[in-house]
Amino acid sequence: MKNVRIGIVGFGNVGRGFAQALKKNGDLYRRVYEINFYITAIIDQNSGCAYDPDGIDLDQLINANSIKDLNEAEHPNWNVISMIQHSETDVILELTYTNLMTGEPAVLHIREAILSGKHVVTSNKGPIALHYKMLSSLANQNGVTIGIEGTVMSGTPALRMGTDLLFSSGISSVRGIFNGTCNFILTEMEKGLSFEDALKFAQDFGYAEADPSGDVEGLDTAGKVAILSQILFDQKIEPMDIDYKGITKITSEDIKTALKDNFRWKLIGSVKKVDDAIVATVKPELLPLSNPLANVMGATNAIQYETDLLGITTLIGPGAGRLETASALIQDLIAIFK
Repeated sequence: MKNVRIGIVGFGNVGRGFAQALKKNGDLYRRVYEINFYITAIIDQNSGCAYDPDGIDLDQLINANSIKDLNEAEHPNWNVISMIQHSETDVILELTYTNLMTGEPAVLHIREAILSGKHVVTSNKGPIALHYKMLSSLANQNGVTIGIEGTVMSGTPALRMGTDLLFSSGISSVRGIFNGTCNFILTEMEKGLSFEDALKFAQDFGYAEADPSGDVEGLDTAGKVAILSQILFDQKIEPMDIDYKGITKITSEDIKTALKDNFRWKLIGSVKKVDDAIVATVKPELLPLSNPLANVMGATNAIQYETDLLGITTLIGPGAGRLETASALIQDLIAIFK
């Protein structure tokens, strides 16, 4: 049995979902993969730090309103860097908020973990969209691995499908629906809601933030396209350099007209080879209803690979969610430690 000690930076929905996933499926991981995952350290800027080298009790962690409520753990006066350096951990989960402008503070956290000889698993788009090649090179130099499956389609294995399964078939393009908020809004507009009412509905359901601009204007999708460009084509593209457009100009009348002609509007992120160059875009596209992407509704995501040998392959699944993202983190952890 291999014991894997985990440190977590950031204790929001994803961190709680990860603790729930370990509680729910820990026996499975021990039985099938012979890996015992346990959390020894956790820190959050709003509620302090908890540390127990023997493992923090998962029931306490799941039910705690704050890290400060973990009575059986120590509460050292560590900041994030101190926790990464001094805790007994084999891998750091970087789960702080996404910043697609600079990638900070996550880039600093990931660099420090790598330089401390610790693997990193993250669902944070910012550092990967902006600095993946640098961080990956640094990880190679230090003999550790970065797991990033959760950065594009949450627990749906969009990246692993491309890098592990389809890469040998010769990937020429990849496109998809990478923002569940936008897809939910377009679905509700098809039912007759205006953009404004559909957005409010998405906020009520928790699909959209109080400030939804990053989603509805296309920047979130641009970040995911930037990741795909680096992972699949080894080409760095800054999210802000991608020609991205969102769904704010689409009207209910546009949607009705498209359906009459057997088309649907979808916000599509795309990256493809054109001769020796890479072209990346994010924009609303009219898709024929015969295209599987046109029939992906609600908050669901989808990715479509075009390959030289296999043709077009489409993968559809959740693109967000507490347990769904935890699934991606565990996929990466198992890949690193099995």
